[in-house]
Amino acid sequence: MQTEKVADHIINWLKDYTTKANMNGFVIGVSGGIDSAVTSTLCAKTGMPTLCLEMPIHQEIGQTTRARKHIEELSHNFANVSSLEVNLTPVFEEFRKGMPQHRETDSLDLALANSRARLRMTTLYYFAGLHKYLVAGTGNKVEDFGVGFYTKYGDGGVDISPIADLMKSEVYELGEYLNIIDEIMKAAPTDGLFGDSRSDEDQLGASYDELEWAMKLKEDGKTGADLTGRKREVFEIYSRLNSANKHKMVPIPVCEIPVHLKK
Repeated sequence: MQTEKVADHIINWLKDYTTKANMNGFVIGVSGGIDSAVTSTLCAKTGMPTLCLEMPIHQEIGQTTRARKHIEELSHNFANVSSLEVNLTPVFEEFRKGMPQHRETDSLDLALANSRARLRMTTLYYFAGLHKYLVAGTGNKVEDFGVGFYTKYGDGGVDISPIADLMKSEVYELGEYLNIIDEIMKAAPTDGLFGDSRSDEDQLGASYDELEWAMKLKEDGKTGADLTGRKREVFEIYSRLNSANKHKMVPIPVCEIPVHLKK
Protein backbone atom coordinates (compact mmCIF):
# COMPACT_ATOMS: atom_id res chain seq x y z
CA MET A 1 0.00 0.00 0.00
CA GLN A 2 1.21 3.50 -0.84
CA THR A 3 0.62 4.64 2.72
CA GLU A 4 1.40 8.36 2.41
CA LYS A 5 -0.73 8.70 -0.73
CA VAL A 6 -3.60 6.78 0.89
CA ALA A 7 -3.49 9.09 3.92
CA ASP A 8 -3.47 12.18 1.70
CA HIS A 9 -6.35 10.78 -0.34
CA ILE A 10 -8.49 10.23 2.77
CA ILE A 11 -7.65 13.67 4.20
CA ASN A 12 -8.55 15.39 0.91
CA TRP A 13 -11.74 13.30 0.63
CA LEU A 14 -12.76 14.34 4.16
CA LYS A 15 -12.17 18.03 3.44
CA ASP A 16 -13.96 17.89 0.09
CA TYR A 17 -16.99 15.99 1.40
CA THR A 18 -17.40 18.19 4.47
CA THR A 19 -17.06 21.43 2.49
CA LYS A 20 -19.59 20.30 -0.13
CA ALA A 21 -21.97 19.22 2.65
CA ASN A 22 -21.67 22.71 4.15
CA MET A 23 -20.62 21.27 7.51
CA ASN A 24 -18.08 22.71 9.93
CA GLY A 25 -15.96 19.73 11.02
CA PHE A 26 -16.01 16.34 12.69
CA VAL A 27 -16.96 14.64 15.94
CA ILE A 28 -15.52 11.23 16.69
CA GLY A 29 -15.63 8.78 19.57
CA VAL A 30 -12.11 7.87 20.72
CA SER A 31 -11.94 4.47 22.39
CA GLY A 32 -8.25 3.78 22.84
CA GLY A 33 -8.16 1.47 19.82
CA ILE A 34 -6.30 1.72 16.52
CA ASP A 35 -9.33 2.47 14.32
CA SER A 36 -10.51 5.53 16.25
CA ALA A 37 -6.92 6.72 16.71
CA VAL A 38 -6.21 6.62 12.98
CA THR A 39 -9.57 8.11 12.03
CA SER A 40 -9.31 11.00 14.51
CA THR A 41 -5.77 11.76 13.34
CA LEU A 42 -6.86 11.85 9.70
CA CYS A 43 -9.73 14.17 10.62
CA ALA A 44 -7.34 16.39 12.56
CA LYS A 45 -5.00 16.60 9.57
CA THR A 46 -7.76 18.23 7.49
CA GLY A 47 -7.29 21.39 9.56
CA MET A 48 -11.04 21.46 10.19
CA PRO A 49 -12.48 21.50 13.74
CA THR A 50 -12.29 17.98 15.19
CA LEU A 51 -14.00 17.14 18.47
CA CYS A 52 -12.79 13.95 20.15
CA LEU A 53 -15.23 12.46 22.63
CA GLU A 54 -14.34 9.94 25.28
CA MET A 55 -17.54 8.21 26.42
CA PRO A 56 -16.74 5.65 29.14
CA ILE A 57 -19.36 3.21 30.36
CA HIS A 58 -17.84 1.02 33.09
CA GLN A 59 -14.70 1.08 30.94
CA GLU A 60 -11.68 -1.11 31.50
CA ILE A 61 -8.89 1.15 32.79
CA GLY A 62 -6.40 0.34 30.02
CA GLN A 63 -8.83 1.51 27.35
CA THR A 64 -9.47 4.88 29.01
CA THR A 65 -5.76 5.44 29.64
CA ARG A 66 -4.90 4.84 25.98
CA ALA A 67 -7.76 7.04 24.79
CA ARG A 68 -6.72 9.94 27.01
CA LYS A 69 -3.08 9.69 26.00
CA HIS A 70 -4.00 9.70 22.30
CA ILE A 71 -6.29 12.71 22.73
CA GLU A 72 -3.56 14.57 24.61
CA GLU A 73 -1.09 13.88 21.80
CA LEU A 74 -3.60 14.97 19.17
CA SER A 75 -4.53 18.17 21.04
CA HIS A 76 -0.84 19.02 21.46
CA ASN A 77 -0.10 18.55 17.75
CA PHE A 78 -3.23 20.10 16.23
CA ALA A 79 -4.77 23.42 17.25
CA ASN A 80 -8.05 22.45 15.56
CA VAL A 81 -8.59 19.50 17.93
CA SER A 82 -10.76 19.80 21.04
CA SER A 83 -11.95 17.10 23.40
CA LEU A 84 -14.53 16.24 26.02
CA GLU A 85 -15.15 13.35 28.36
CA VAL A 86 -18.80 12.46 28.74
CA ASN A 87 -19.23 9.80 31.41
CA LEU A 88 -22.19 7.74 30.23
CA THR A 89 -22.06 5.23 33.08
CA PRO A 90 -24.89 6.91 35.09
CA VAL A 91 -27.02 7.19 31.92
CA PHE A 92 -26.45 3.52 31.13
CA GLU A 93 -27.31 2.46 34.69
CA GLU A 94 -30.56 4.45 34.61
CA PHE A 95 -31.41 2.88 31.26
CA ARG A 96 -30.71 -0.61 32.60
CA LYS A 97 -32.79 -0.01 35.75
CA GLY A 98 -35.68 1.24 33.61
CA MET A 99 -35.83 -1.93 31.53
CA PRO A 100 -37.94 -4.95 32.58
CA GLN A 101 -35.86 -7.33 34.66
CA HIS A 102 -34.57 -10.43 32.87
CA ARG A 103 -32.42 -13.26 34.12
CA GLU A 104 -28.73 -13.11 33.19
CA THR A 105 -28.13 -14.71 29.78
CA ASP A 106 -25.77 -14.22 26.86
CA SER A 107 -28.62 -12.50 25.02
CA LEU A 108 -29.06 -10.01 27.86
CA ASP A 109 -25.33 -9.30 27.95
CA LEU A 110 -25.30 -8.67 24.21
CA ALA A 111 -28.43 -6.48 24.32
CA LEU A 112 -26.85 -4.33 27.04
CA ALA A 113 -23.54 -4.17 25.19
CA ASN A 114 -25.29 -2.96 22.04
CA SER A 115 -27.22 -0.44 24.14
CA ARG A 116 -23.89 1.05 25.24
CA ALA A 117 -22.92 1.59 21.62
CA ARG A 118 -26.27 3.22 20.86
CA LEU A 119 -25.98 5.58 23.83
CA ARG A 120 -22.61 6.66 22.45
CA MET A 121 -24.08 7.19 18.98
CA THR A 122 -26.80 9.40 20.49
CA THR A 123 -24.14 11.41 22.32
CA LEU A 124 -22.06 11.88 19.17
CA TYR A 125 -25.08 13.17 17.27
CA TYR A 126 -25.96 15.53 20.13
CA PHE A 127 -22.61 17.27 19.72
CA ALA A 128 -22.78 16.99 15.93
CA GLY A 129 -26.06 18.88 16.05
CA LEU A 130 -24.68 21.54 18.38
CA HIS A 131 -21.69 22.35 16.19
CA LYS A 132 -22.85 21.33 12.70
CA TYR A 133 -20.27 18.54 12.61
CA LEU A 134 -20.26 15.22 10.80
CA VAL A 135 -20.01 12.01 12.84
CA ALA A 136 -16.91 10.22 11.59
CA GLY A 137 -17.12 6.42 11.68
CA THR A 138 -14.22 4.21 12.69
CA GLY A 139 -15.14 0.88 11.09
CA ASN A 140 -12.65 -0.93 8.85
CA LYS A 141 -13.43 -3.13 5.85
CA VAL A 142 -13.33 -6.46 7.70
CA GLU A 143 -15.73 -5.21 10.38
CA ASP A 144 -18.09 -3.23 8.13
CA PHE A 145 -18.30 -5.47 5.06
CA GLY A 146 -16.84 -8.81 6.14
CA VAL A 147 -18.08 -10.07 9.49
CA GLY A 148 -20.42 -7.20 10.46
CA PHE A 149 -18.64 -6.69 13.77
CA TYR A 150 -20.39 -3.52 14.90
CA THR A 151 -23.65 -2.41 16.45
CA LYS A 152 -26.47 -1.49 14.10
CA TYR A 153 -27.37 2.16 14.85
CA GLY A 154 -24.54 2.20 17.38
CA ASP A 155 -20.99 2.52 16.10
CA GLY A 156 -22.56 1.73 12.72
CA GLY A 157 -24.60 4.95 12.92
CA VAL A 158 -22.31 7.52 11.27
CA ASP A 159 -22.23 10.18 8.56
CA ILE A 160 -18.95 9.26 6.88
CA SER A 161 -16.61 6.24 6.94
CA PRO A 162 -13.02 7.32 6.20
CA ILE A 163 -11.30 3.93 6.70
CA ALA A 164 -14.05 1.50 5.71
CA ASP A 165 -12.24 0.51 2.50
CA LEU A 166 -9.11 -0.50 4.43
CA MET A 167 -8.33 -3.90 5.90
CA LYS A 168 -7.28 -3.94 9.56
CA SER A 169 -3.65 -4.56 8.56
CA GLU A 170 -3.79 -1.49 6.33
CA VAL A 171 -5.18 0.57 9.22
CA TYR A 172 -2.13 -0.48 11.22
CA GLU A 173 0.09 0.62 8.32
CA LEU A 174 -1.56 4.03 8.45
CA GLY A 175 -1.18 4.05 12.22
CA GLU A 176 2.56 3.56 11.91
CA TYR A 177 2.80 6.32 9.29
CA LEU A 178 0.74 8.69 11.46
CA ASN A 179 2.87 7.96 14.55
CA ILE A 180 0.00 6.60 16.64
CA ILE A 181 1.24 5.96 20.19
CA ASP A 182 2.82 2.56 20.90
CA GLU A 183 0.26 1.64 23.55
CA ILE A 184 -2.49 1.71 20.93
CA MET A 185 -0.42 0.11 18.18
CA LYS A 186 0.39 -2.84 20.44
CA ALA A 187 -2.98 -3.21 22.22
CA ALA A 188 -5.23 -6.15 21.37
CA PRO A 189 -8.25 -4.82 19.44
CA THR A 190 -11.44 -4.69 21.55
CA ASP A 191 -14.88 -3.15 21.17
CA GLY A 192 -14.92 -2.30 24.89
CA LEU A 193 -18.65 -2.95 25.18
CA PHE A 194 -18.58 -5.45 28.03
CA GLY A 195 -16.65 -3.53 30.67
CA ASP A 196 -13.79 -6.02 30.69
CA SER A 197 -10.62 -6.78 28.74
CA ARG A 198 -12.04 -9.35 26.28
CA SER A 199 -10.56 -8.83 22.83
CA ASP A 200 -12.21 -8.84 19.41
CA GLU A 201 -10.47 -12.14 18.71
CA ASP A 202 -12.03 -13.62 21.87
CA GLN A 203 -15.47 -12.70 20.54
CA LEU A 204 -14.93 -13.53 16.87
CA GLY A 205 -12.94 -16.73 17.29
CA ALA A 206 -10.29 -15.61 14.79
CA SER A 207 -7.70 -12.86 14.42
CA TYR A 208 -8.09 -10.00 11.97
CA ASP A 209 -5.24 -11.38 9.87
CA GLU A 210 -7.10 -14.68 9.60
CA LEU A 211 -10.40 -12.96 8.78
CA GLU A 212 -8.72 -10.82 6.10
CA TRP A 213 -7.40 -13.99 4.50
CA ALA A 214 -10.86 -15.60 4.57
CA MET A 215 -12.52 -12.44 3.22
CA LYS A 216 -10.15 -12.28 0.24
CA LEU A 217 -10.72 -16.00 -0.41
CA LYS A 218 -14.49 -15.49 -0.36
CA GLU A 219 -14.23 -12.47 -2.66
CA ASP A 220 -12.28 -14.64 -5.11
CA GLY A 221 -15.27 -16.98 -5.25
CA LYS A 222 -13.69 -19.82 -3.28
CA THR A 223 -15.96 -22.16 -1.31
CA GLY A 224 -13.37 -23.46 1.12
CA ALA A 225 -14.24 -27.07 0.30
CA ASP A 226 -10.58 -28.01 -0.16
CA LEU A 227 -9.41 -26.44 3.12
CA THR A 228 -8.43 -28.41 6.20
CA GLY A 229 -7.46 -27.76 9.81
CA ARG A 230 -7.32 -24.20 11.10
CA LYS A 231 -7.81 -22.70 7.63
CA ARG A 232 -11.11 -24.53 7.22
CA GLU A 233 -12.17 -23.47 10.73
CA VAL A 234 -11.39 -19.80 10.05
CA PHE A 235 -13.16 -19.87 6.68
CA GLU A 236 -16.25 -21.34 8.35
CA ILE A 237 -16.13 -18.69 11.10
CA TYR A 238 -15.93 -15.93 8.49
CA SER A 239 -18.72 -17.44 6.37
CA ARG A 240 -21.00 -17.88 9.37
CA LEU A 241 -20.51 -14.30 10.62
CA ASN A 242 -20.83 -12.84 7.14
CA SER A 243 -24.14 -14.62 6.66
CA ALA A 244 -25.52 -13.93 10.15
CA ASN A 245 -24.70 -10.21 10.01
CA LYS A 246 -25.70 -9.61 6.39
CA HIS A 247 -28.68 -7.57 7.60
CA LYS A 248 -26.23 -4.92 8.82
CA MET A 249 -24.41 -4.69 5.52
CA VAL A 250 -27.26 -4.36 3.02
CA PRO A 251 -29.87 -1.60 2.62
CA ILE A 252 -32.88 -1.79 4.92
CA PRO A 253 -35.58 -3.89 3.21
CA VAL A 254 -38.51 -1.83 1.96
CA CYS A 255 -41.85 -3.50 1.41
CA GLU A 256 -42.80 -2.27 -2.06
CA ILE A 257 -46.58 -2.08 -2.53
CA PRO A 258 -47.86 -3.20 -5.94
CA VAL A 259 -49.17 -0.24 -7.91
CA HIS A 260 -52.61 -1.78 -8.35
CA LEU A 261 -53.06 -1.96 -4.56
CA LYS A 262 -52.54 1.78 -4.25
CA LYS A 263 -55.34 2.62 -6.70
